[in-house]
Amino acid sequence: MLVNGKHYRTIHLNESDNTLKVIDQTLLPHRFEISTLKKSKDVIEAIKKMTVRGAPLIGVTAAYGIYLACLEAEQMTDFDEYVSRIAKLLKETRPTAVNLFYSIDKSLKEISRYTSISQKINSAREYALKLTKQEVDNCRNIGLYGLKIIEDIIKEKKTSKINVLTHCNAGWLACIDYGTATAPVYLAKEKGIDIHVWVEETRPRNQGASLTAWELLQNNVPHTVITDNAGGYVMQKGMVDIVIVGSDRTSANGDVCNKIGTYKTALAAKDNNIPFYAAVPTTSIDIQIDNGIRDIEIEERNGDEVRYITGLLEGELKRVLITPVESPVKNYGFDITPSRLVTGLITEKGLVKPEKEEILKLFNPLRD
Repeated sequence: MLVNGKHYRTIHLNESDNTLKVIDQTLLPHRFEISTLKKSKDVIEAIKKMTVRGAPLIGVTAAYGIYLACLEAEQMTDFDEYVSRIAKLLKETRPTAVNLFYSIDKSLKEISRYTSISQKINSAREYALKLTKQEVDNCRNIGLYGLKIIEDIIKEKKTSKINVLTHCNAGWLACIDYGTATAPVYLAKEKGIDIHVWVEETRPRNQGASLTAWELLQNNVPHTVITDNAGGYVMQKGMVDIVIVGSDRTSANGDVCNKIGTYKTALAAKDNNIPFYAAVPTTSIDIQIDNGIRDIEIEERNGDEVRYITGLLEGELKRVLITPVESPVKNYGFDITPSRLVTGLITEKGLVKPEKEEILKLFNPLRD
């Protein structure tokens, strides 16, 4: 996608010195900076601090973290032990996005196939590069299937313009390129469709207002930022044709785990007969979990994300306290939208119903 007219991806391996270049998402939309991750510990901190975030990007970043760990372990006598230790630390960074665990386990499995250190290192590198391409291809294909849904709605409503509502950031910033929920939007714009996006701000970290709005602006997509609580109003007033969100983990029965506030958006969509889709690459589907509401672990983040809000003041980023100092805070990072509220899952393999029987057909053979 574009930044100031130039194509970027959110992560890139600089093969000349084996460092990772990533867009620092904590500084957007006010500053665009590329951070360099030199060691596996840098990768761990980048995921923890949400320098990189979004399920597909977290998974890819973790895979590169394993590669850097292999390079660090090259001169050690306990190569496998060191890499396993780093893998454990990477898994502890974020508990909800399934891509993190899948990519780490897959990378370790690839490494275990070889005995020589050089082969292990090369296999970790090749897997990280392969996963990067896979996630970009996934997003592109999700975009194509989502575009078909948008075109069908336009035909059904006999309109020339379509309004999409989205929550949080499931854009290219979260997914290396294209994004999941935004991929159909970008492809629709490329095709000349008159499209507009309602961007829910997404408290408490404001990924909608700070990230989705910024990337849509950079790519000249018409959009409007609204408060999270205004989503129901614009739906009620007939100003939304379709809701498309992402997912950090979707269970086998079609329950969608996404950024906190998604559930409320889905309820409003259901009440107003607006189709609600989750754009989900198969790497974000956890077929080991039958019931998302019951079994998906919800991340609780630092309460200061709720207590403070960050903004630009006279050219400087400032944090401002917005709650009483002594008021207790709970900061749930995600919620679960039950499958009964989900119209369909847009995957890189096509549109599927949020039902276990249909979802399992995507995995043939079943994921190892």
